[in-house]
Amino acid sequence: MDKTPKATEIQSLFDRIAPVYDRLNDSLSFGWHRVWKQMTISWSKAGRDQTCLDVCCGSGDLALGLAETVGPGGRVVGADFSQSQLDIARQRSRDRGLSVEWVQADALNLPFAEETFDAATMGYGLRNLTDIPRGLRELHRVLKPGATAAILDMHRPSSTAMLGFQQWYLETFVVPTAESLGLTAEYAYIQPSLDRFPMGTEQVTLARQAGFDRAVHYPIAGGTMGVLVAVKATKIHRSSQ
Repeated sequence: MDKTPKATEIQSLFDRIAPVYDRLNDSLSFGWHRVWKQMTISWSKAGRDQTCLDVCCGSGDLALGLAETVGPGGRVVGADFSQSQLDIARQRSRDRGLSVEWVQADALNLPFAEETFDAATMGYGLRNLTDIPRGLRELHRVLKPGATAAILDMHRPSSTAMLGFQQWYLETFVVPTAESLGLTAEYAYIQPSLDRFPMGTEQVTLARQAGFDRAVHYPIAGGTMGVLVAVKATKIHRSSQ
């Protein structure tokens, strides 16, 4: 029997955890998620005055970081299918005086034209897509030629020792923290989602199959996290004879 969660179940889950999502990320990663997200923005090659997209933006960390990177002359869109997460992200952008367009959207059917964005990011979203290849194809579609997508997520470490540490950490810290907030069921999804998630080398293959010209997966935090960096091919203009 297929036990993969349906999209509506995942959407409902992120709506429920929205009020404590930021606090949990800080406590469970000891603040390191902010460093990993800044690395992701750097790997996306986002630059001044560019048009950038953050898919599965959640409460807005990556999108807000992109807004700071592109400056007032750029444009940033944060897309997520959880309205509760978007409400929090919108308030955070107001508090910080940053301009971001917050859009409720499905990562598998992005409401943007082809070749719209100069760079794209995604944080902790790819693992929760019900169709990862389709999500990668959508990212490829909306990126301009030569643009880069940088995708941060949790991973199963290849090292047996680190895998054991990750399982211990989930059982010792994540589950009790979730229990203390009444979110045991909501955070029970993490281990099954990791078990289903393609490894780094598999992600590279999926990115190439989705149309990306180049793809590299960078393991970080001992392989418990990773960033997939995928580059769309630059169009070749042939001169007429």
